[in-house]
This record gives sequence, C-alpha cells and structure tokens, in this order.
Amino acid sequence: MTQSVTTPQRALRKLAGAALGAVVLLAAQLAQAAIPIEHWTASTGARVFFVHSPSIPMLDVNIDFDAGSRYDPPGKAGLATLTAALLDKGAAALEGQPARDEAKIADGFADTGAAFGGAAGGDRGGIGLRTLTAQPELDQSVALAAQLIKAPTYPDAVVGREKQRLITAIREADAKPGVIADKALAKAMYPDHPYGVAATPDSVASITRDDIVRFWRDNYGAQRAVVTLIGAVDRKQAEAIAEQLTRGLPPGSAAPAMPQVRLNIAPSEQRMPHPAQQSSVAIGQPAIARGDPDYFALLVGNYVLGGGGFSSRLTDEVREKRGLTYGVDSYFAPSKQPGPFGISLQTKKAQTDEALALVRQVLARFVAEGPTEKELRAAKDNLINGFPLRIDNNRKLLTNVANIGWYGLPLDYLDTWTAQIGKVTREQVRAAFQRHVRPDNMATVIVGGPVAAPATAARQ
Repeated sequence: MTQSVTTPQRALRKLAGAALGAVVLLAAQLAQAAIPIEHWTASTGARVFFVHSPSIPMLDVNIDFDAGSRYDPPGKAGLATLTAALLDKGAAALEGQPARDEAKIADGFADTGAAFGGAAGGDRGGIGLRTLTAQPELDQSVALAAQLIKAPTYPDAVVGREKQRLITAIREADAKPGVIADKALAKAMYPDHPYGVAATPDSVASITRDDIVRFWRDNYGAQRAVVTLIGAVDRKQAEAIAEQLTRGLPPGSAAPAMPQVRLNIAPSEQRMPHPAQQSSVAIGQPAIARGDPDYFALLVGNYVLGGGGFSSRLTDEVREKRGLTYGVDSYFAPSKQPGPFGISLQTKKAQTDEALALVRQVLARFVAEGPTEKELRAAKDNLINGFPLRIDNNRKLLTNVANIGWYGLPLDYLDTWTAQIGKVTREQVRAAFQRHVRPDNMATVIVGGPVAAPATAARQ
C-alpha cells in the first residue's frame, strides 16, 4: 500500500491556516499559566525536554550537540560551522530511506511543508526541524531529519563549494568596521581560549572532508545531545520521536577538556585604521557563565546601563545629552564558560576619544553606585511586562526550553522568571556589577578612529 504525499502547496496552506489567529492565544495561555516542561533521558542517553503545546498543529524540534566552535582544532576554525551547515547536503541510505543528494533532500522537506537547518555557535552545534503534526507529514519529516543527522555524506564537491561560500562571506564581513572591532575584542578578551578565535579564509581553506566527517563522528553522539520538542504531540509521541532521532547516531567521544577562562585580563587598547566615515568602538571583558546566581541582578542592571535602548543611562548620557552617537549599548553574553560583558558604539571619528572617555566614566560610576530606585523600577517593569513576548510562539518557547536543557537551569525557570526579576534590589545590582565588571581591566578596540589618542583624552 502506498501513501500519498501532500503537495508543498497543500502543506503550506494547512500550516498557514492552522497558525493564523493561534499565536495570540498561545502567548496569553503561556504567560498566565505554568509551562509544563517534561524531562527524561532517552534510552540512547540523550536528554529530552518536552512541552505539549496543542494550539497549533505543528512540532518544533531542536537537537543541541556539545559540538560548538570551541572544539575546532587549532588552525581549523570554521569546522564546527561547516559540519552543522552541511548536514542537509547529502545522506546515505538508512532505515528504509533511499540515499539522497541535496536536491532530493530539499524536495523531501518541501513535500511535507517542513523546514530543516543546521548551525553551530561557540558552545553547541545542531539542528532544528519544524513540521506539521498531521500524517503522513510528521513521520516523513522526522524520518528524513533522522537520516540527515545519522548518515550525512558530506560530498566532496559540496564541501568545496560551501567552503568557498564561507570564505567569501568572511572576507565581506571582515571589511566592515563593526565586525573587525568585534573579532579583535574577542581575541583581546580571550587570548588563551577558543572563545577568542574566529574563522578566517585560511582556516576554512585548510578544512578537508575528512576533518568534517571526523568532527561529526566525534561530537554528534547521543550522549552529548539535548533534544527539545515543543508542539501538538503527546508524551508517547515525543518519546518515540526523540528515540528515532538519536538512535543510531555515531558513538561519539568524550568532550575534550577546555582551558579555563582568564577573568582578570590586563587592560589593553587597539586602534585600527579604516576608511569608514565613523569609528566603531568596542570594550569588554570576560564576565559570567550561564546559571551564575548573579544572572538576574546583572540582567536588570544591564537594562539600566545600556541594554534598555532609549531608556538606558548610556543612551541618555552619550546620545541624548551630548549627541556623540546614534546608538550605544551594553550586554552580557553568558555561555557554558564565562562569556563577555561588553559595550559598543559608533561615533564620528573626531569625537571618538570624547565618546570613549564618557562611556568609561558612565560605566565606572554605575559599577560604583548602581542604579537609582527610579531606574531600577522602570527596568523591572519593562522586563516583566515584556516577558510574554519572549514566549509568544513555539519557536521562541523552543529556544527558551532548549536553553534550560543545555545550561541545566531549573525546569520552573520560565515560571519563576518574572518573580526573580521582581526580587532584584539596588544593592544586589551594585554588588553583582562589582563582582563581575572591572572598569579598569577592560579590553578596548577602536576601528576607524584616531590612530593615537590625544593627551587630553586620557582614560577616566
């Protein structure tokens, strides 16, 4: 007996019709009620996190592997990126599925109205799948996704083509002052850690197909996988899908030890010429890992300092009062290991040193004094009132639940998020910033500004 295959047009119409009008309902339900995250370990060793979300007849799946760019071998930066991105470019026959080239893979997902993609960041690499939960679309999409992550072929011709595309993209990005500043800052903040390494044309050119296959074989094992499922399937279906996706993955190997992040970096300043009309300024230092007990105090404090857009202190002092920039922001980017705290802005070249001195002054004062009660109250209100927008569709919820699984956060993390924000005090913000932010030990990169700082623009 043969099964009929839904045409791409019919599948997409079913998807659009089901989603229309359901997003608002989903956001309201999730914002008002506890999010029932279920967790178990599959027989394969993969950790699974599942939320039953019946509002839309869809399933979103994320599989994170401990396979980020921090495991790129020396001289092979870009390997994790290529390994993940090329998963859907060819697959060997597997479990009743025929061998497929990239065109047939694309057709297979188009036939079911599904979307599949692979990507890698600093800590993790993996895949995302979005599919209808109707049959036969669900079974066909999951089977094809399983085939891709368990039997990728990484064809030589495709590897060569995609390497050239990545090299071209890197060269184009490296002409932009903001990218130059960000890469130089990362290297200055993490001189002895993979977090400071970025892919270059030479490092990508050195990568071979054998390197990619080896990286996949070593790092894409079930024991190093976190599977997240959000959608209109029940627990039994979710268990079966998680098993299907992780059964038969390569055995993998133990994750290699990572060097410790050196938190107390020496202050440094780099000035790099660039023909752009404005200079790009970036300052930063290593700060916190995800799950740090100071996370919420730093989140609230950073909203006041520079993360709150036009309501932030940096914007008020640097842009509104003095007109030294169109935009300035600050951020924390916590990772498995301590990620950075940073501030970035663009300004006229002639105003670079004045703007930089003011940013340093505002930061030092904030670390010393913390926010005012008025600033704290406004930041907490904005964060709490904006929380529903963080989970107002399945994809956003998927990202949040995947982070809970990946970083080992409490299962009630989303349920208690607003309460955690509400409890933050001025003293907690001040103390947290003083523990983690060292204004006198920042790395500074200036791209496009004066090559040498004038004597009158001494650091404040």
